[in-house]
Amino acid sequence: MTIGNVAPVKEKSSSRKKKQVVDENAPLLPRRQDEDLEFHEFNGASFSGAVFNLSTTIVGAGIMALPATMKVLGLGAGIAMIIFVAFLTEASIDMLLRFSKAGKTDSYGGVMGDAFGKVGRVLLQICVVINNVGVLIVYMIIIGDVLSGTSASGIHHAGLLEGWFGAHWWNGRAFVLLVTTLAIFAPLTCFKRVDSLRYTSALSVALAIAFVVITAGITIVKLISGSIEMPRWLPNVTDMTSFWKLFTVVPVLVTAYICHYNVHTIDNELEDSSQIQSIVRTSLALCSTVYITTSFFGFLLFGESTLDDVLANFDTDLGIPFSSVLNDAVRVSYAVHLMLVFPIIFFALRLNLDGLLFPSARPLVLDNQRFALINVVLMSLIFLGANFIPSIWDAFQFTGATAAVCIGFIFPAAIALRDPHGIATKKDKILSVFMIVLAVFSNLVAIYSDAYALIKKNSSPRS
Repeated sequence: MTIGNVAPVKEKSSSRKKKQVVDENAPLLPRRQDEDLEFHEFNGASFSGAVFNLSTTIVGAGIMALPATMKVLGLGAGIAMIIFVAFLTEASIDMLLRFSKAGKTDSYGGVMGDAFGKVGRVLLQICVVINNVGVLIVYMIIIGDVLSGTSASGIHHAGLLEGWFGAHWWNGRAFVLLVTTLAIFAPLTCFKRVDSLRYTSALSVALAIAFVVITAGITIVKLISGSIEMPRWLPNVTDMTSFWKLFTVVPVLVTAYICHYNVHTIDNELEDSSQIQSIVRTSLALCSTVYITTSFFGFLLFGESTLDDVLANFDTDLGIPFSSVLNDAVRVSYAVHLMLVFPIIFFALRLNLDGLLFPSARPLVLDNQRFALINVVLMSLIFLGANFIPSIWDAFQFTGATAAVCIGFIFPAAIALRDPHGIATKKDKILSVFMIVLAVFSNLVAIYSDAYALIKKNSSPRS
């Protein structure tokens, strides 16, 4: 469904449960009883469609930075951290859903508003806007790296188009991203219901799995031939600087699992809302499997040469037959995957920004002019950010250490501690305190470590 007027339709009798999408702001903002809403018949999203949409929300650009976290933590500690964060994510989403049911709210913003009033709802909207803008900028950076190339540590890694056709003005980074934005992102972001993206989400998950399978196959072949050395299983801590650096991976791991802002959106469109817990667990299990295998085989394949964006490593001779073909297959599959993930993250971004700027306006789905204006402004901002931010690690560190950790852990834990309906258990409160302390401490250390490394890097030429 693209931009167009939403006309009321007659309700059909059926034994199936039917849902009506009343307000496209509803997944994120509390409904207002006095709004003159138009109805749009919708039979409800299926279990598989919901799993694909939630999995696509989770598996985005984070997968590309995870092999670099293995370089910091080592394989054993890194895999353990991926599993640990997955369990924390499931616990935080469970808290949100339980307090949402108790407060009879149908959005993350509604739960925050129920616990902390208007201030809580606005804080959440600001964090979702910051997080999603940062994540979408990362997507564009990776797409630019894959198609047009990147330079890391003084080494130029050629992009696909440059490798195929040589260096030309039309395959430069800015022009390629502009064409991608206009030809792919603009049409896909015009859908007004998240379930409309279920097919692109299914394809994006399939492409992510294809990336993992190809990477695993390359690594196994090289292991059999004896051309790969076993990497570290534990972090290499030699001094305080290397110790503090361990905490810089936390924002990346947190960002990799952030999907909380779309859980209610997906739940509201389900044919059977009782399935949401199973959908969350299935999606987290699927995504954790993809994350672990990608991290394991990616770091095993490239070792200490693993770059912040592991896709940039796939531009050299892998030392196996059909190396160039496999390199291209890996990079194309993941670039297309990110293009298909983009609209589902953009969906939540648009709704939250609209709720932040126009809290009293009529539903966004019914105002095509406002819908188009917000789309244009956000796409322009993301495009400019992708052309001026040099590294996905930089973007992940900023969003992960600020907005993402609030959305994923601090806000759900704060809601449980506030306990507006008296339903929090002792276990909930202990876990909430643990999540807040862990999130605040690790992210303060990560910010300090990044700032210290940046200052040291900038001052070293003068010393």
